[in-house]
Amino acid sequence: MKIYNNILETIGNTPLVKLNKLTKDVKATILAKVETTNPGNSVKDRMALKMIEDAEAAGLIKPGGTIIEGTSGNTGMGLALACIIKGYKLICVLNDKQSKEKMDILRAVGAEVVVCPTAVDPEDPRSYYSVSRRLAEETPNSWYVNQYDNLSNRLAHYESTGPEIWEQTEGKITHFVVGVGTGGTISGVGKYLKEQNPNVKIWGIDTYGSVFKKYKETGIFDENEIYPYITEGIGEDILPKNVDFDIIDLFEKVTDKDAAVYTRKLAREEGIFVGNSAGAAIKGILQLKDELKEDDVVVVLFHDHGSRYVGKIFNDDWMRERGFLVEDKKNAVDLVEQHQDKPLISVFAEELVSHAIAKMRKYSISQIPVMKDGKFVGSLDDSHTYQLLIDQPDALNTPISGVMQKPFPIVKPTASIDEVSKLINKDTPAVLVDMGDEKYHIITKQDIITAIS
Repeated sequence: MKIYNNILETIGNTPLVKLNKLTKDVKATILAKVETTNPGNSVKDRMALKMIEDAEAAGLIKPGGTIIEGTSGNTGMGLALACIIKGYKLICVLNDKQSKEKMDILRAVGAEVVVCPTAVDPEDPRSYYSVSRRLAEETPNSWYVNQYDNLSNRLAHYESTGPEIWEQTEGKITHFVVGVGTGGTISGVGKYLKEQNPNVKIWGIDTYGSVFKKYKETGIFDENEIYPYITEGIGEDILPKNVDFDIIDLFEKVTDKDAAVYTRKLAREEGIFVGNSAGAAIKGILQLKDELKEDDVVVVLFHDHGSRYVGKIFNDDWMRERGFLVEDKKNAVDLVEQHQDKPLISVFAEELVSHAIAKMRKYSISQIPVMKDGKFVGSLDDSHTYQLLIDQPDALNTPISGVMQKPFPIVKPTASIDEVSKLINKDTPAVLVDMGDEKYHIITKQDIITAIS
């Protein structure tokens, strides 16, 4: 019988899969190292087990002890599996940008989960780095993993992931591409591959809000580069010891939106259901495609499984709220889709300016059409109203008819976005859509921006 003694023995030997549709315009052959077949569904299983085994060998963990780690979720899952088999307790410290699915999965496998705010400095006592260290100091018989600076992290990939890729490509690999977080994967794999062939290029995928790319190119740790971002698992506001900048040939930044969009594309066009950093990695390759030749063999590593992002990247409402959902909006009716269930807010020409201001404030709108005898006869917007009140403070009690601007243009629902956008300018902040049956909706500059961004 071919059996495994426990689940930890199934770690590694993940498949290499050729990408076809998303990379059809890339000259090189693009192969995905799909790490979701690890038992914890991520590449982090490899280094989690290695770090624990090295700590055991060094006497850092005692029987029945507690393992503590700050994690984006995947390392925590790998540690949890090892802790179950080896009999340790586990406390995982996550920041609040991580998906609910990751937190729920960690709890499901017996880990205690502590959640910390994302938008704080690493040195802040509330950061997940600081909280992890504090818990390790306060918890008896505990060991703090510290995957960022624990060099067993990159050693795991030097010993397993790198050799697998070399063997699977029969040494034909020319480029290795992966999102960089702790730096263990890129540095360990990169070191092994360059030892086999110094000409292999190692490309790291970074995100906006992270310090890696600028530090690699200039040697400057620029705090002005740091700001909150959405992409999980890659980028940092620190320089982990596991990141070997000498091994990495270049970094390429990918936006949060592109990472999310291409993660969904991988699922729908390649049938590969993977996480957020995979979308960033494949988009990074597409951005760098002019650097690739026809006989190049590129291996891109996909970190984790898409099930951990069902409530975020694979949720249309979540994507839409952040302006990430790429929707094919062609005409006026598409532009009003998100607010077509709400009535058009208007004022009558006989009302006072103060009434218009009250409505704009109540409904959080910046422009409003003016009606008389069932027809649109004028309009008001916040810029015009502001200037009016600066010049004439007593204008609040003036009838709207005496100060209103020209009426908003009216278009049919079939009017193209191009037609609508040409009507909106600094003097005309909005357009009305005649939906029929005396129903109208408004299109603003923001609707146009959302549609084309």
